Amino acid sequence: MTAPSAPTTSGAPTPVPATPEALAVLRTVLGTRLTGAARAWLDDALAETAPVAASPRTAAPATPAWELRFAAAGRHCGHEHADAVRVLLLTEARPAPETLARLYHQGSAAERRAVLHALPHLVDGPQGLPLVADALRTNDTSLVAAALGPYAAAHLDQHSWRHAVLKCLFTQVPVDMVAGLGHRAHGDATLARMLADHAAERTAAGRDVPHDLHRVLALTAQARP
Repeated sequence: MTAPSAPTTSGAPTPVPATPEALAVLRTVLGTRLTGAARAWLDDALAETAPVAASPRTAAPATPAWELRFAAAGRHCGHEHADAVRVLLLTEARPAPETLARLYHQGSAAERRAVLHALPHLVDGPQGLPLVADALRTNDTSLVAAALGPYAAAHLDQHSWRHAVLKCLFTQVPVDMVAGLGHRAHGDATLARMLADHAAERTAAGRDVPHDLHRVLALTAQARP
């Protein structure tokens, strides 16, 4: 991830980090892209992710302050940066899987997308798979793409992963969005059969076969590395 040379609030969205190395520089990148007011808001939001010692005289707030910031990120930092800001907040707050699930199910589509992007940074085991499965059941292409990041590449079983690839073809999500595509598709004869059947159905219906289908089919013919 390369930071631009001057601050801006327009243009391409801030990339959402897929690796720990990219995550480490995300705050610096956002600092170059946000306005002064947005940077100050983000600094305050990140400070609120620190755990607060409970006071015997003061009850813990019903909703942590950083969760309110999570919901408001687009309004204060711009919608083009909201995904990256929300992922940064989540990785700083390190909420439990139960909290992630609540944020996902109670959130807007944009908030759900951020939770999906944050999964590989926060969840080591299969606890996040129900969220991936829910996103893959939708017709929101941004959620489908976010669900098929590094977390799904590492944890989604092969049967479900094959159907997720077909979902991309049905909904026109570019297969470049599927993390680990080359590794998982190599030598997968079952996926090859499913793709061939899908191509035959489209041809019989007089519809074009997407180029991405041919790309994935070619991967299945290669031996696994």
